[in-house]
Amino acid sequence: MLYRSSILVVALAALCATTPLAWSFDDATYPDLNGAWFRLGSGNYDPSKPAGLGQQAPFTPEYQKILSESVADQSKGGQGENPGYHCASHGMPRVMIANVPIQFLIMPETTYVVLERLSQVRHIYTDGRNWPAALPHAPLGYSIGRWIDEDGDGKYDVLEAETRGLKNPHVYDSSGMPFHSDEGAIVRERIHLDKTSPNVLRNDITTVDSALTRPWTITRSYRRVRDYAWSEYTCALDNQHVIIGKDDYFMSAEGLLMPVRKDQPPPDLRNFNQAR
Repeated sequence: MLYRSSILVVALAALCATTPLAWSFDDATYPDLNGAWFRLGSGNYDPSKPAGLGQQAPFTPEYQKILSESVADQSKGGQGENPGYHCASHGMPRVMIANVPIQFLIMPETTYVVLERLSQVRHIYTDGRNWPAALPHAPLGYSIGRWIDEDGDGKYDVLEAETRGLKNPHVYDSSGMPFHSDEGAIVRERIHLDKTSPNVLRNDITTVDSALTRPWTITRSYRRVRDYAWSEYTCALDNQHVIIGKDDYFMSAEGLLMPVRKDQPPPDLRNFNQAR
């Protein structure tokens, strides 16, 4: 069951009222990240570059081939390597593109990133813990971070976070840019308010992955809307894609099954009465 992100806010408020640790929590030492944050720039992973092959991701030849095949399939009407079309989690770091708004909730030991899409919640643990011996794997991974006071004024300026344990399938964006199959990717973030505008947030994201020839760094930016009315985003409610076996089809407005590719064969109907 999916829950509204506001439920998390209520739960955290209740926690503050009942947990002794919360009484000593001085939120004035943290940056003001209240409100909803919407992406600035395109929905491409690197917003400064064109989609797909134009991203110029530093892939090894093997994974460059996977991307090329994904882009070619999409040009024919398919979905390529994009798992999001069947309402799967976009996973990290794709969720930080913020195609739908995100919210930051700062608590003493954890900073929560609430994602309106699928009502997912990232937990960035800032309590000084070590990586667990048995690292759990999930689309959003497992994140450990720390707050930093860069200018020495007694207030935190930057949240540094590292995410591991990313479960496949997950890609960088809708073009299907892949991660290595070993699920060993490491994603590092440096999240901070823009020094010239308090309503702009920057996220410097660096990915280290065996599918890459070198670490890949991009910057995502977000604009703040303070009075945003949060709502539940349930992808499955209006998803018109129908997956049969490994093939994707589309449901028309008339409720009829449609092909997504030119000359796509119909599904196997051997177990149904055939029209004569």
